[in-house]
Amino acid sequence: MQFSVKLMIARLQWNRLLTSLLWLLTLAGSMITQAQANNDVSIRVGIRDAAPFAFQSDNGQWQGIAIELWQKMADSAGIQYTLEPLSLSELLDALTKGEVDLGVAALTVSQEREANFDFTNPFMRSGLAIATEVTPAGWLQTARRFFSLPFLSAAGALIGVLFAFGLLIWWFEHRHNDEFGGTTAEGIGSGFWWSAVTMTTVGYGDKSPKTLGGRIVGLIWMFAAIIIISGFTAAIASSLTVSSLQTRIQSLDDLHGAKVAVLRDSSAAVFLNNEGIRFRHFETLSSAVTALAKGNVDAVVHDAPMLKYQLKLQANETLQVLPNRIEDQYYAFGLRNEMPLRETLNRALLQVLYSDEWDSLIQGYLE
Repeated sequence: MQFSVKLMIARLQWNRLLTSLLWLLTLAGSMITQAQANNDVSIRVGIRDAAPFAFQSDNGQWQGIAIELWQKMADSAGIQYTLEPLSLSELLDALTKGEVDLGVAALTVSQEREANFDFTNPFMRSGLAIATEVTPAGWLQTARRFFSLPFLSAAGALIGVLFAFGLLIWWFEHRHNDEFGGTTAEGIGSGFWWSAVTMTTVGYGDKSPKTLGGRIVGLIWMFAAIIIISGFTAAIASSLTVSSLQTRIQSLDDLHGAKVAVLRDSSAAVFLNNEGIRFRHFETLSSAVTALAKGNVDAVVHDAPMLKYQLKLQANETLQVLPNRIEDQYYAFGLRNEMPLRETLNRALLQVLYSDEWDSLIQGYLE
């Protein structure tokens, strides 16, 4: 009886082992078949010149963040492909018509584009930025800060606080302390002097309260002045701070009435049009930045990484990208509608994004 039970258990374990082996063989065969199927398929990949995401080197080879990302994805998924260089408008049109299977570039994900073709998962988050010309600040701009509203407001508030405590100390002391005596104006002036000396911790000691009320006011003022002086000093310093560079364009609102350059069919053109801001079309980012350097336009609005990279190539210190982003964006690869390899591409994309290679790739181009 015991022998029969052991034999049954052994048979069950053997059957489970065989089942597991068959499942593994089936899975391996499926993966090999899928890889072979992918290798048998050659997809059409549209690319556009958009440094640092896609551009041609001196030897004519395509390189950049998006190009290297796609090459790693294709190697991982075992996909064959051919590259077709296109302009931005041509690439968007080819994806819409299904003339290319994939669009490899820094394409911004938008509702309008999603209505015409699909996207992979996003591979980067960025945003629109403004590039404009800056000029060194002169002594006249520095002098004007002394008459600016922020400086006058900070100085006026400080004088008001000093006067208030000077008036209090005079009220308690002028009848019992000759140091705050004389006419009303002289006494209040002495109180103001004591208030200023106490706050700045100069400590001349020529005037000091003698009454109980005056000493209580003095004690309160000594501790309060420690906090107040630091706050007012920061406010005054901030109002007098002058950037070494000045620019007329400082925010999105300043673009109204300015001469603005954008790329044709770009997400920046759509955004500015929705904001009611007029602009001029340019075919390439380099031509737009060149127009900015020559003074033909006041600002260029485009994706922040591309703007910074283009200014880096121009090596023009009078052009800068403003630090504030005017709209967040996500970059992805475009896909023609009903692309059968969509899930395969997304898995390959995520595999690269969660690897150390991706961090090194970003640092190599953007830092």
